[in-house]
Amino acid sequence: MSQPPASSATPLPLLLSGLPGSPYTRKMLALLRYRRLPYRLIQKSRTVPGLPAAKVPLLPTFYLPGPDGALAAVTDSTPLIRRFEAAFAERPTVPASPALAFIDALIEDYADEWLTKAMFHYRWHYAADIEKAGLVLPAWALGPQDDATLTTNAQAIRDRQMPRLRYVGSNPQTWQVIEDSYQRFLHAMEQHLSQHRFVLGSRPGTGDFGLYGQLTQLACFDPTPMALTARLAPRVTAWVGLMEDHSGLEPTEADWFDPAALPATVTALLTEIGRVYPPLLLANAAALQAGQTEFSTTIDGQAWAQQAFPYQAKCLAWLRRDYQALDTANRSAVDRALAGTGCAALL
Repeated sequence: MSQPPASSATPLPLLLSGLPGSPYTRKMLALLRYRRLPYRLIQKSRTVPGLPAAKVPLLPTFYLPGPDGALAAVTDSTPLIRRFEAAFAERPTVPASPALAFIDALIEDYADEWLTKAMFHYRWHYAADIEKAGLVLPAWALGPQDDATLTTNAQAIRDRQMPRLRYVGSNPQTWQVIEDSYQRFLHAMEQHLSQHRFVLGSRPGTGDFGLYGQLTQLACFDPTPMALTARLAPRVTAWVGLMEDHSGLEPTEADWFDPAALPATVTALLTEIGRVYPPLLLANAAALQAGQTEFSTTIDGQAWAQQAFPYQAKCLAWLRRDYQALDTANRSAVDRALAGTGCAALL
């Protein structure tokens, strides 16, 4: 397999740190394999000696030249994907059609910002999931340790992570909304995969990798959603295993769906997105604009309350910016694709 030429602004191999329990690490590693971009992974969750520290420690962290040429710690998978798209032309994951690229970005955003609520909720809500995550995550992060140390570290991560459920919106008022939405997503995705290989055609887009990242945990690690996914959506479980490495796939431009003729199964997936994600983003943005630290709204007919999250206001702003940047024909194609799904409320 040929390798893409290195960019002076983004040299190869790409250097990053991350761990298997991070859905965003898994998202990016699968994308790099598909794009045949060589990388070096440092399996760490903390600052790596000799490398710069990120302002906010998130996984994965890439170490890339900054504007001044000095190595910088860079996080946030979505802009990283766009940076790599600009630096390396071969095997892109962003569709060439601006209309389809917008739909793809919407699906990726839903995966990163809504589906992750299900991932975090299941991991730290149910006893079996809490037990497994508590033991395995520190073993991944901290390396060899005796039983007593692992027990101590397991309790430490549980004590740190379980109170964070409120940050993702999982609480006694909202958890059923999260679980119901996950089951509807599984049904929509299972139906789609009965006819199609990827979300937007016969080649993966950024949305596929976003969904895959969360599903590496939901379908393949955490006991409660893993059993649920295997029972309700065996094709989804199989798809996650296949998404791990598509370096051998040979895509063509003809492999993308026509945004003017999306299959009904894509519309069904967009309808689930429109059912839950716009109310969240809109209420969150309104609260932040009003200077509020918490917000309440209604999602899927149920009361929803959580802390306001500035990053998700940025997500809404980016979606609106990209929509406004479309020319008339592509904006009309997006409008037709989103009609009746509820997603247009974001725009």
